[in-house]
Amino acid sequence: MPAFRYTGRSEGKSVEGVINAPNADAVVEQLFNRRIEPLDVQEIQSGSGDIELDFLVEWPTDDDRILFARQMFTLTKSGVSLIRSFQGLVESTHNKRLKQAMVRIIEDLQSGKELSMALADHPKIFDRLFVRIIRMGEETGRMDESFKQLYQYMEVDKNTRRQIKSALRYPSFVIMAIVVAMFVVNYFVIPKFTGMFSKMGSDLPFMTQILMSTSAFVQAYAVYIISAVFAVVYGFLTYIKTVPGRLWWDGVRLKLPIVGGIINRATLARYARAFSMGSRAGLPVIQILGAVEEAVDNAFMASRIAGMREGIERGESLTQSAYNSGMFTPLVLQMISVGEETGGMDEMMTEVAEFYEREVEYEVKGLSSAIEPILLTVIGAMVLVLALGIFMPMWDMGSAAMKKTKH
Repeated sequence: MPAFRYTGRSEGKSVEGVINAPNADAVVEQLFNRRIEPLDVQEIQSGSGDIELDFLVEWPTDDDRILFARQMFTLTKSGVSLIRSFQGLVESTHNKRLKQAMVRIIEDLQSGKELSMALADHPKIFDRLFVRIIRMGEETGRMDESFKQLYQYMEVDKNTRRQIKSALRYPSFVIMAIVVAMFVVNYFVIPKFTGMFSKMGSDLPFMTQILMSTSAFVQAYAVYIISAVFAVVYGFLTYIKTVPGRLWWDGVRLKLPIVGGIINRATLARYARAFSMGSRAGLPVIQILGAVEEAVDNAFMASRIAGMREGIERGESLTQSAYNSGMFTPLVLQMISVGEETGGMDEMMTEVAEFYEREVEYEVKGLSSAIEPILLTVIGAMVLVLALGIFMPMWDMGSAAMKKTKH
């Protein structure tokens, strides 16, 4: 069915969008049914400049979603209807995917569809947790509170993920720098001394022999080594995109030295924050855990949360299922138990989230101090090997030259 791009006016405001219809007359009829006065209707020709390749259009960023939720909170709190709110935001939204989604949501709302159902048609933009919180706002009549909870949660969640990236960035650069330095030394530096050492005519120190052998191997097979590295990296990146690969890698990340603990706590902070928001919205525990599985963005942790959900379905308490998951410390388990007994689970999970977030912030700040000794040790070992392997033969040559001078 052909697609038509239209512009029009509704309630004194300019609106635009795309409609699939058999012809332009059908588009005009649909617009009048939606109380939109059509100003211009044009068919989008296949291959024209109006159609962009799907992969070239950027998906909404975290900032786009946060701004959307914040603006919707302001508008709904002011009493503006959902349709008028979306129509106003369409004009100010710069992300094309989000704008297209909002245009379709307006059409769904005008046809009588509920907002949560309209949002659910765009799962790559609005995740399951987002949709369920909006659904709860529809049921309670507090849509503004739902949008407020969402943007506050997304802001904290964005900060948590930024801390995770910060924790991984520094050690990644360090490891890459060391690997590149070792390759450069073996391929460019050591060969400069090989010819000089071969003329000595005496036995070379063991460390020098190792350096020369390693350098000769790197020079002879440099192309194969680089190809193998690229193949391993490509294979690794491809594997972790699969379901078992992601499950394995997400588990490994939580056990990495130094940074693994930071990632683990940051992920648990996201879990607790999302759980608190769902609990505050009045969702059942089973539904909360189902939505939180996606919110943590870690397949290994999601599998543990799925185990918690199954445990609750078997009749276990939340505290018992949390204990069986092995994810939480005794202190956090005690806080969960208190929240379950008092009925203040949302407040307790908020405290759990803040507890983990404080720990993450503290450990990220001390990350450099923790890695620097390791970095200095590795660099010192490299310098020692080079000193023993290169300078010792040179000292021997210098000593031999001095003895000949004396004679």
